Amino acid sequence: MENVIVIGLFALGLITIIKGGDWFVDSSIWIAKVTGIPSIIVGATIVSFATTLPELLVSTSATLKGSTDIAIGNAIGSVICNIGLISGIMLVFMPIKVDKVMFGKKAFLMLGVTILALFLASDNVINKIEALIILSMMIVFFYINIMSYKNFDNSDKQIIDTSKKEILSNIAKFILGSLLIIFGSNLLVENGIILAKLLKVPESVIGLTLIALGTSLPELVTGITAIIKKNSNIGIGNILGANILNISMIMGVSGLIAKDSLVMTTTNINIFSIIANNIPQTLYLDIPFALLFMLILVVPGIIKGRMYRIQGATLILLYGFYVGILFNLS
Repeated sequence: MENVIVIGLFALGLITIIKGGDWFVDSSIWIAKVTGIPSIIVGATIVSFATTLPELLVSTSATLKGSTDIAIGNAIGSVICNIGLISGIMLVFMPIKVDKVMFGKKAFLMLGVTILALFLASDNVINKIEALIILSMMIVFFYINIMSYKNFDNSDKQIIDTSKKEILSNIAKFILGSLLIIFGSNLLVENGIILAKLLKVPESVIGLTLIALGTSLPELVTGITAIIKKNSNIGIGNILGANILNISMIMGVSGLIAKDSLVMTTTNINIFSIIANNIPQTLYLDIPFALLFMLILVVPGIIKGRMYRIQGATLILLYGFYVGILFNLS
């Protein structure tokens, strides 16, 4: 009976985060448009931030509870899920052309911030100064987006109904959405820790798979919507932005609020412990896999300005292989 309750509360946390995230994204976009911010900048910054908010709150909540493995696993796992599963599905259904310059800037920044995090965490710890360095990459990301569209002609500016009813409705969505995400994050973390013990797997595995998949659902919804509307560029752009924020913002903030430093627990995963003794799984398995996923996703786009179905199929298969490693060798 206890197991059923834990699974039920875990599922409730996911549902609450999804609904809260939906309201938060809608209201954030509305507020931005009312203030006159160009819609393309809204998409490149606010939407990416809003869809990453569930991951941020889950990881910060886990860090404050002392479960740093879940915090780190959720950040890295969301990146892997975003590319391997969500981008994979999008590309299988719809190969796309990309702007090599714009795509390249975000792609190199995504790779750069991930390599930076790997380098700074090479001693198994991310201290306050290192966390601040990682977090500063979020500012670089927003700066690049804003400068890229500095001279953008916002000809698609929409007239937004600013009636009292509309204003109150969106303010309510913003507040309720935020509260639901916070409430859902706590449910997800608390029951995720219990679930890890029940399944007898490390907390990091739960963070890298179940929690990461749950908090990546806003990106999945965005991706599916992009496929339906035959505009995969929006979905891919949002995923690149979300991945940059998953590393820079989530790991940066988690490192800053950790009691001392963000410590990566050493785990022994059977065969890998032979070649990586006393090295955290994050460093010898998770981040290297994330970088491999990134390279498969971005190299064709940077070189040829195109992304192909074979990439999507490869990413999905590799994602399945990675998840299999986590559960079968833990």
